[in-house]
Order: sequence, then structure tokens, then C-alpha cells
Amino acid sequence: MKLSHFGFELPEELLAEYPSEHRDEARLMVLNRKEQTIEHKYFKDIIDYFDEDDVMVLNDTKVFPARLYGNKEKTGARIEVFLLRELNEEQRLWDVLVDPARKIRIGNKLYFGEDENLVAEVIDNTTSRGRTLRFLYDGSYKEFRIKLNELGETPLPKYIKRDVEPEDEGRYQTIFAKNEGAVAAPTAGLHFSKHLLKRLEIKGVNFAEVTLHVGLGTFNPVEVEDLSKHKMDSEELKINELAVDIVNTGLKNKKRICAVGTTAMRAVESAVSSNGKLNEFDGWTNKFIFPPYEFSIANCMITNFHTPKSTLLMMASAFAGHDFIKKAYDEAIKEKYKFYSYGDAMLII
Repeated sequence: MKLSHFGFELPEELLAEYPSEHRDEARLMVLNRKEQTIEHKYFKDIIDYFDEDDVMVLNDTKVFPARLYGNKEKTGARIEVFLLRELNEEQRLWDVLVDPARKIRIGNKLYFGEDENLVAEVIDNTTSRGRTLRFLYDGSYKEFRIKLNELGETPLPKYIKRDVEPEDEGRYQTIFAKNEGAVAAPTAGLHFSKHLLKRLEIKGVNFAEVTLHVGLGTFNPVEVEDLSKHKMDSEELKINELAVDIVNTGLKNKKRICAVGTTAMRAVESAVSSNGKLNEFDGWTNKFIFPPYEFSIANCMITNFHTPKSTLLMMASAFAGHDFIKKAYDEAIKEKYKFYSYGDAMLII
């Protein structure tokens, strides 16, 4: 399949700037791949599709406040710095994106906060907008990280045009977030409320937690028509023994194994053994899933409605079937489902 197969026109009013008032009351479109049927439900109805000993794979990554604003030395120009990943804890080196990038060169210094006691020096160019910064802060590493958190802002996606609100810190975090390291939320998980998770637990559904730290690479536009030429950025992934046991027991017993989100799906598909079981994993993955693709672990998927020509849409398309996803998206637009991070959800069974 080619990039042009994944384009569609999305009316602007269907972009969700805010989530549902109650997480689990977002709308839910249910796609049955075998029957080729589409149902319209609410997210809390998801419990009706799961039985005892079915498995949900959750991505427990936690978003950190990755967007900072600093001022350039001498000119005082306001510069946005988006923290991507820590390169060296001791030297306080970080990979970042800067905007506007044309103003930021090697050797420049940026000052953060009203007291300007956090300073960063640009020590390398990585891409057109990418830089390596060395942070200078008079305090311990722990104090430095506290300072970053104080100054940082919840990194809402760029298409949300409103200002960040204090409530976004909670809204843009799943309730099962544990391990800090993501610059974007695994958004399918945002629909779960504590109450819904409890109900699923009481019903006997098992939860396997994996950690995939979502980077901006997930959202990088695909710029090649031949999808096999697209390179995904690497993201850090950890899958422990407990998660492996839960998933493999579910597989053995022919239970429903549901990947909650494209990140959970990419996580498990990055750690498949030669006999089709899940392996432990501690490293980085740049796995890119697009049609045609043979899935090994999950036989069910929860996801949001994604941007045209995105790698996320391509994965959903590989899982549900391209024509079926196209039909579902046409219906979603007609029925005014909300799209993207704070939007509505889809269950593919």
C-alpha cells in the first residue's frame, strides 16, 4: 500500500480540543472484523466485549511536562524548547526541538524561569529543528529534575490551538501512568476511568502492563509514497516477566488479547518470539506496522481516530483491513465522532 491510500478530508469541527467530561463517556465505535459490522456505543460499554481471563495490554508510560519556554541571551527572544530525551544524566545533556530553530546556533545560551537560574547551552545541531542542550543548574540532579517539572508545560499536541490549562496535566495522563518518560500520552488509554478499570477487574479481565515511552516520532509525517522507505524514530520499550506471563497464558487459553492503543500494539509486536509468544524486552524499538501485516499477539485493539496519512492510521488499517477502516472513518465523519488525542474511541475485535 502507498501513502496516498491513507488520505481523507477531516472537517475542522471534528478535532477534539477537550476530552469528554467523564473519561469513559466518550463515544465508542465497535468494528467486528469477522462480521464486518459497525456498532455505536459509549466507551464504558467496552466491558460487554470482555470475559474472565481476557487480557488488556496497557502502556503505563507517564507523560512529563516536556515543553519549556526560554529566552535567548542578549536578544531576549522567546524560544520554545521541547524536551525529547535525556542523553546523559551526569552531564545533563538532552535531545530537544527548538522553535524558531533558525535563531538557535551552537554556543547560544537560553535562560529559563523568572529568576533565570536554569540555563542551557546549545552544544550540537541534530536535525533542522533538533539540538543537543547541556543544562546548567546549581543543584543536585534531583533538584534539577524538579526544576524542569516546575518550568515545563503539558505537551499538548500542536493541533490543539487553545492555551494549556492547569487541568490538562491530569486530562493528558492515563490513570494507570507510572513510568515517566513520554512526550505524548498513549491516548487510547485516556478513556479508562478508575471505576471502569475496577469493573473490568471484578469481571476477571487481566491487565498486562508494558512501558513504551512515546516520542514525537510516532507523529512525524510520512513523506514517502512507498511506505517501506519510511523510518520510524526509536522509542524506549520495557516488557517484564509478569506481563509476558499474563499475555502468554491468555494466548495459550485462546483468550481475547487486547492492545490498548497503537503504542501497546507496537510494544508487543516488537517482542515476538519465533514461536509466536511474547518475550521480555528492555531496549528500543523502531517497528513500523503498515498493511499488509501479520499480527502475532493481540487479536483485539482499542484506538482513537487518527490523522490522515499517519503511521497510527496505517497500523489500525493493517489490523482491521484497509477497506473496513475506510468505511468506518467515513461513518465516523458522518456521525460526527471526535478525532485525535481527546477524541472518541474505536474497538476492533
